[in-house]
Amino acid sequence: MHLRGIRRDRLPEHRRGLLAMALVLIVAIAVADIGIGTSVHLGPLLVIAPTLTASFAGPRLTALVGVLAEVALVIIAIFHGGLTTTNHVAQLIALAVLSALVVFVCYVRERHARELSRLRSVAETAQRVLLRPPPRRIGPLRVAWLYLAAEDDAQIGGDLLAVARADHPCTRVLIGDVRGHGLASVGEASAAMGAFRECAHRYGSLAELVTAVEESVCRNLEEVAGTAHDADERFITAVLIDIPDQGPQAEMLNCGHPPPLLIRGGRITVLNSRRPAPPLGLRALCVGSDRTDRFTLEPGDMLLLYTDGAIEARSPTGAFYPLAERVASFRASSPDVLLHEIHRDLLAHTGEQLTDDVAFLIIERTPSRHLHGPHLVSRADGSAPSKPADRHGLAR
Repeated sequence: MHLRGIRRDRLPEHRRGLLAMALVLIVAIAVADIGIGTSVHLGPLLVIAPTLTASFAGPRLTALVGVLAEVALVIIAIFHGGLTTTNHVAQLIALAVLSALVVFVCYVRERHARELSRLRSVAETAQRVLLRPPPRRIGPLRVAWLYLAAEDDAQIGGDLLAVARADHPCTRVLIGDVRGHGLASVGEASAAMGAFRECAHRYGSLAELVTAVEESVCRNLEEVAGTAHDADERFITAVLIDIPDQGPQAEMLNCGHPPPLLIRGGRITVLNSRRPAPPLGLRALCVGSDRTDRFTLEPGDMLLLYTDGAIEARSPTGAFYPLAERVASFRASSPDVLLHEIHRDLLAHTGEQLTDDVAFLIIERTPSRHLHGPHLVSRADGSAPSKPADRHGLAR
């Protein structure tokens, strides 16, 4: 027997077991009612079968089980005095009405589930567009990233990260954190990332780039000043880094953000800024804050950038996550492997309960022998090359 819209391969194994249980209930109740006689009426219990089916299946399969339950009640009525008795007529009508109600509820639930799925799909697409995952290869660098949003069903919050190419040529990197967390901070994060991507190839120096991003952030904060209850207190901590294609010298400007970690041969160096600048949105309060710090990024070195949600993540006992100490204990051979270790260890430390958005960005300068071949060429805007990445920045 084939019913349109009901196919056996659409039900997972455990749901097939529940369907079999519903059918067995129909048979068992019918046999028991016939065997006991007219002294006890078990027929009304047949409504259990469509109700159980509605918990795991759609309205069509639920309606089919309801029809089978109705047929079973008709058979019981034939054995116990015929279909015209008042008691059996009332039972048949009651079972039909209850089954119809169950099917209706199942239909409404499935319709709402489809609408929720569409809305979630649209939201995920919008969030991916805002975040725009960095390429896994850009210039002489390998890149891995991870974004963990504190909000349920969210892929982006108040943290931001972006990688772009400049014309000189070099790779420019941004990681930051909007004051607060969650979906309320998405607007500020997306505005800062958009300004960075737009200006990364326009300005020759890192100080000029930071000034341009600052101006954009300030304009955005002024626009939301009348709607956000704490707009006057909004700002963005950030680290911006220039990594030239040739030579090991890199440049960093830290705007009140946690310092990056430089990983070289298993040793961890905290890149504290000797001349830190105020966060984006507050730089007008401090004149002459555009001085940068230089450091070396040799082939094989990895640079770990992160947001404060990582180092402020607490264990169930209240202990902060010791990021630098834990990274020093890992023996990672690539950015992807290191990111996997950090992700696993962070979730184990917090019991998978994050209270703030967390973002990681790991960059490795590859040895020169790995720079040959068209697969390492990235477009000038920093968009992804031929191989895509998942939402964690790992290879598919």
